[in-house]
Amino acid sequence: MTILISRVGNCLNLSVIISILINSIFLVRIPHKLEFYTNILKICIVQCFYEEYYMFEKLIRVAACQLLSGEKVEENVSKVLNFIELCAEDNVDIVAFPEGCLFGYCCRPEYWEKMLPITFAKAESHISDACKKYHINVIVGSASYQNGSWYNDLAIFDWSGELRYRYAKTFLAGEKWCVNNRGKLPIVRLAGVDCCFIICHDVRYPELVKLPAAMGAQICFFCSSESSLINEHKLSAYSAMPISRATENGIYLIMANTPANPIDMYSSGSSHGNSKIVDPDGNVVKEAGFFGDHIISETIDLSKAKGIVAKRTYSEETILRDWFQKGCEFVVRI
Repeated sequence: MTILISRVGNCLNLSVIISILINSIFLVRIPHKLEFYTNILKICIVQCFYEEYYMFEKLIRVAACQLLSGEKVEENVSKVLNFIELCAEDNVDIVAFPEGCLFGYCCRPEYWEKMLPITFAKAESHISDACKKYHINVIVGSASYQNGSWYNDLAIFDWSGELRYRYAKTFLAGEKWCVNNRGKLPIVRLAGVDCCFIICHDVRYPELVKLPAAMGAQICFFCSSESSLINEHKLSAYSAMPISRATENGIYLIMANTPANPIDMYSSGSSHGNSKIVDPDGNVVKEAGFFGDHIISETIDLSKAKGIVAKRTYSEETILRDWFQKGCEFVVRI
């Protein structure tokens, strides 16, 4: 009986259950014992269905907001709040906004000389309230002033409105107003999912995604304000890199990029759009165009985001293993 119960408790599919049920019917002739085994099998069926469809197939809805913003923080946060409400109506669990969304990715030195940290704190408090109101997780491009320096970062809020973490841009793209992030690479659990983050130029450094993916991250949120459409020589790489970061690790990548500004494509806040959702095989599930504010959303199956490619680098006996395992020490779970 102990062996039978053990087999029942560890079954992973209905074929095993059916096999055990048939054996029970033929081997157990005493009515009350047959009833006992049948009840065990009923419990097992329920357990297997639960594991099959709720544990092994984890579905969440994600969104990337492609949003053109300007230099006025108050106006930008108003747009962000409107998009958060729209995402909540679409039953989105996690939504990401572009790099520098709250300040229009302005890099002029005089802008930052006059900027006060309290301005971003007030804006983020409104976003926190919206997260709490709509029970939604939000990742928004912001900035913070710490230890005498500005950082170009992401404010990461959970559904309760708590600021879970600030990830600052690790590799800058020539910005003079802020400094490089020297902190560890975070894995933040949002909506029950382990997430990692990169900002714009970071996408050119694969280790920033591969290390967290090897440690269990299933989604990479890529928030950017890349070069404008006028830089045509960069567009092929801009298309390829997000896809590469997804498929070379076996995880989802959600890219929220700023659209092109049709009035002034030379402005620092003008990019090329193409916000996208990429699956673990590198397929682009949804993608926005070059111009305009858009929300792209999709329900994704996290059972497909196993991070197998990244985890092989960590576990298999190759020349890279020791080096890679040392690098994984730079990942921190929040």
